[in-house]
Order: sequence, then C-alpha cells, then structure tokens
Amino acid sequence: MATYSRNGGVSNQQQMHDDQQINGTIKPPTPINAEDEWTILERVFRVLADEGYLGPATHQKPVVSFEYPDDLKKLIHFPMDEQTPSSADTIEGIIRNVLHYSVRTGHNHFHNQLFAGVDPYGLTGSWLTEALNTSQYTFEVGPTFTLIEDAVIDKCLRLFEFGDGDGILCPGGSMSNMYAMVAARYRTVPDVKRTGVVNLPEPLVVFTSEDAHYSITKAVHWLGIGLNNLVKVKSDRQGCMIPEELERAIQSVLASGRKPFFVNATAGTTVLGAFDDFNRIADVCQRYGIWLHIDACLGGTAILSRRQKHLLAGANRAQSLAWNPHKTLGAPLQCSIFLIKERGLLHECNAAKADYLFQQDKFYDISYDTGDKSVQCGRKVDAFKFWLMYKARGSLGLEALVDNAFECAESLQDQLRSRTGFRLVLEEIQYTNVSFWYVPTWLRVDEPAQETADWWQRLYSVTADIKERMVKRGTVLVGYVPLLHKGIGNFFRMVVTCHPRPSPETMRYVIDEIERVGEELPQERESFSNQNSSTK
Repeated sequence: MATYSRNGGVSNQQQMHDDQQINGTIKPPTPINAEDEWTILERVFRVLADEGYLGPATHQKPVVSFEYPDDLKKLIHFPMDEQTPSSADTIEGIIRNVLHYSVRTGHNHFHNQLFAGVDPYGLTGSWLTEALNTSQYTFEVGPTFTLIEDAVIDKCLRLFEFGDGDGILCPGGSMSNMYAMVAARYRTVPDVKRTGVVNLPEPLVVFTSEDAHYSITKAVHWLGIGLNNLVKVKSDRQGCMIPEELERAIQSVLASGRKPFFVNATAGTTVLGAFDDFNRIADVCQRYGIWLHIDACLGGTAILSRRQKHLLAGANRAQSLAWNPHKTLGAPLQCSIFLIKERGLLHECNAAKADYLFQQDKFYDISYDTGDKSVQCGRKVDAFKFWLMYKARGSLGLEALVDNAFECAESLQDQLRSRTGFRLVLEEIQYTNVSFWYVPTWLRVDEPAQETADWWQRLYSVTADIKERMVKRGTVLVGYVPLLHKGIGNFFRMVVTCHPRPSPETMRYVIDEIERVGEELPQERESFSNQNSSTK
C-alpha cells in the first residue's frame, strides 16, 4: 500500500520500498562509497533550519503539525523492512518527514513541559559528544571528558555549598533521585549489598511530599523497599511539605517498628513549582538521624541567580541533591547532576570492581577512573554540554538568562491578574510555573454560589478542550494538570524557561490564544446555555 507525504505524493520511504522490488524480485544494491555516507551530515543543519528547528524560522512554523497515531502511520513508513541501501536524497526525505511531524520544543509558544528550547552552546556540546562517541567510565577512553565532569561536579559542589563532596552525571533526574536513595540505604544498612533488604529486622521507610515527583514512588519499587513503605507527607496550599506533618509521620513509623531512613524534599515541585522549607525539614531529619535528599531537578537553576538563590536556603544541610540543567536552563536532554556530601560513598556503595575495566595496575592515577561510582557501565559524557555553556556565557550570562525567565513568569502572572476571565490557582508563585484557568464568557456566572460542583467540572473539561484545539492548530503547547490530592481538577500549567528567550509579548500571545480558543467552543456554549435555561 502506498504511503503519502504531507505534499500529497507518495512518501520517499514508500517509494524506496516499492522501487526495491521489480516483478517480485529484489534489485541488487547500488554500491555506495563509504566516504559518501558522511555527506548526509552536511545537509543536516540546512534541513533543521528549513524545517524550523534552528534559527529564526522556528517561530514562523507551527509548534506542531499534529496527527493521530493511525494517521501518522500512513504519512511515514515506520516499519524497518528495507533491504537495499538508500540514497542521500531518500534519507533526507525521511528526515524531513520526521521533522515535519515532530514538536518544535524551541518554539516561542512551547510551554508544555519543564524543558523547552536548547542553549546553542549546549547543543554544540551535544553534537560533539555524539560525534566523539565515547564513554565516561575510564580516563583512557575519555581523558578530557573525565576532567570536564570533575570540573562540573566541583563547580556545583561550591554552588550548593556541599563542601568536599562528590557527584556524578546521571541519565535524568529520576536516576539521580535513585542514586540518593541507594546511598542512603547503604549508609543506613552497610551490609545491604550482600544481604539485600528482604530480611531486615526493621523495614526501611521513605518519606516524600504528596506534591513530589513520581520518581520517588518508582524508586521504592525498583529498590525493593516497597510502596507500603513510602509515606507521602501532606503539603500546604502552595505545595510545600509541612514539617510538622513530616515529624508526625516519622513518629508513627517508629511506633510501627519500622526504620525511617530517607526524606525527599523538593526545590521546585513539578506542578506548582513549590520549594520546601529546607532548614525546618533538615531540623527534623537531624533530630531522628535521617538522610535528607533534595530533588532540585527543576528549581536548582535558581542557584545561578543572586536574586533567586534564597529559594534554596538550607539546601546545603542535605546529604544529597539532584539538579537538571536540562530543564529551566536549556542544556540538551539529558543533563542531570547528582551531588553527595560524603566523598567516597558513591564508589563504596556502587562499585562492582570489574577487572576488565578497572585494573589496579594501570600506568596512570586510577582515581580518575570514575566508572565504578555509577550503576551504568557505558555512560554518556553529558557534563560537556553544561561545561561548554558555562565557558561560553560565564556566570553573569547564565544569571541573566535565569533572571529573564523569572521576570517573564512574573509578567505572565501580572497579565493574568488583569485580564477578565482568567483565574490564578496560586496568587503568588515561587518559581517560573504559573497555573491558571480561563473561564469563557459563556461560562461566567453572576454569583460565587453559582459555581457549583457541576460548573467546576465543566471548567475542567473546557481547559482540556482548549488545549486540544491549540495543539491541533499548532499555535500553542501548554500543559494542563489536575491536583487530585488537593481536590482540584484540570488547570493550565505554564512553565517559563530560559530558551528560547521569553518576553512579556510571548507571554501575552499565549493568554490571547487561550482566550480566543475558549470563546470558540460553540458546542460547550450551547450545551451550557441550554442547561441553564432548563433550570431557571
């Protein structure tokens, strides 16, 4: 069956597939010079620019050209059934089709995730690391990158005031948080590598906020601690863990004969961008001898701004911390930094001493073979991306980017306050997450008493409907979320990042588009009007 491209013709992939067969027989492959294979790389930058993924053309294209999965399967030939080599033109056509139906995360109006566009210096670092195709486990295969990771860890230890600690680059914040839990478990039960957790006299218990990232839930499952030994501590309306509730939960666990060993606090929760009170939580952990970890994957970027670093007050009292420069700051995915106060503990609790990699009689200082600190064997050289960004921009350049993101988030909040029909979920924000609803004119009522449970359910549905229409038009991608544990249904969660550089004007565009689409929901309007008429 022929597959059609976006301009109406048979797709390059399907044409190639059809051309390979003549009368049911396979055409012999055309010999390709090995040197010619590399010419595709010369085309890539131009193709990315043409398709709106690099440079100013990005903002002139839709954020996404959305297609449903079944329709997308008809537009691109996904099965891997090719038997003969493809020409450079065919491969370029494949690339263009993939790009056309992908999401332009570097677009001014992409605010769907905690990340967005990439820093060009970070992207340069990413391309270089892919081209060099090496690993991070030993100095002999990654000499410069080993020293670069050391420099990044050293800088971050100083930024977060972690003293003479240690660290490692991880494949994402979820893994960074898991590293913390593994280290805490080893420090609490030093024989755990040999005996496991099955026969512990006191089952280990983890504490985290009910607003914290779900990676903590996955970590207790993966590490054999068990979901029954995860306590989700209540948070306040802002989304911050309540220290008194944490202490009560710890006392309850102790009374049950189990052992509290790990508390996860959050710097910048996923939805509301809340920062826990680290000093008060550290006081509680200190009283009970419990490891304190801070998930600063989102909010850790505030450390780069003299105006905003107060949000992380007390973070230096934690035993470990995770930070993702690939979120707000715009380092390419993935770039996740895990820091730990106790030097040597990472190696102690993770080392497997593979003698084919970590020989003890090497001709150089084997302390630079850092691979045994990691749960992985092969490990990407992610540190280079952030290191090159810092080299290019310096501390003041990065600070300016962070301050601009905060200023634009505040501008968005101010604009929402002044626009009729918009409501903030939180009157004051801590980070660059701004949460709100839009109430279309046809859904507005005269008295608060008329905002019944049914009215709120309609508003939650309208939020999802507005999002759907904006995605299908390709105008804006902004996330919507519920907070069910707080009894709140769908609302928009707008996340402001450093790249592409936001402005008050780009914030206003999102507000205008949500308002415009919300007023164009005729079926919802008609349904609501008819129901109102029938109840009068």
